[in-house]
Amino acid sequence: MQTRVSSETQEVIIGPDQPVVIIGERINPTGRKKLAEVLERKDMGYVQQEALKQVQAGAHILDVNVGISGADESAIMVEAIQAIREVVGVPLCIDSADPKVLAAGLQVYKGKVLVNSVNGEEAKLKEVLPLVAEYKAAVVALTMDDKGIPTDVSTRVAIAEKIVNEAVKLGIPAEDVIVDPLAMSVASDDQAGLGALRALAEIRDKLGVNQTIGASNVSYGLPERRAVNCVFLAMAVLNGLTCPITDPTVWPVRRTLLLADLLQGKDEFAMNFISAYREQNPDEA
Repeated sequence: MQTRVSSETQEVIIGPDQPVVIIGERINPTGRKKLAEVLERKDMGYVQQEALKQVQAGAHILDVNVGISGADESAIMVEAIQAIREVVGVPLCIDSADPKVLAAGLQVYKGKVLVNSVNGEEAKLKEVLPLVAEYKAAVVALTMDDKGIPTDVSTRVAIAEKIVNEAVKLGIPAEDVIVDPLAMSVASDDQAGLGALRALAEIRDKLGVNQTIGASNVSYGLPERRAVNCVFLAMAVLNGLTCPITDPTVWPVRRTLLLADLLQGKDEFAMNFISAYREQNPDEA
């Protein structure tokens, strides 16, 4: 099953038979004080720098989240999309918990965008999915509902199936729903990593849809977070992860995903890995 997203000039294909697609996470003010400050001032130069940095590091899609307290998020989202489009051509992922902000971004975006996100809450299904259908977008579906984030795999799979079914009813193809089974911290629950991996595998086997995940959540509260994230990503790819939301500027993370492609036969003659390695180590070229 393939999910296609696009800008005016570039198309990205997400699928189990394709190399892993990296959704760059850095344009998000959560935990990034400087980004929050520049967004508040509507200084888009820094946002453009972050966009360029991620694309140069291998991001195929850029997540754009501009949510800061007390600001006009809709207006900032429109400005951010337009500013990013001036410097990079990759497709974007419009990321907001507010349907009004999603609508504002959808109105100005040119191409087939990825919307982040909908979940199993009844209100979200009614607010977000019609927007996705209207603008013929793709959407990230979080496996949580009105009861919160489930810990058991079967409930996550059931929520994913519910969202896919509701999307299809509105004319959204199943391939345009990308499920996020929600990784949680193993520091607080030592079964959380295993649960996320099992959910990935079951959703893949039952629904066949593409899947994303925020890998850094799994390592929260632990030492050696980067190492934990990399091992989890490699395991997740084997269990159905096709387009993680992560930071491509962290070479060990990008290297992990490149090697996952290589070892699964998705990198002909190892050219993607070798090319990226040479970029990181120009003195050895």
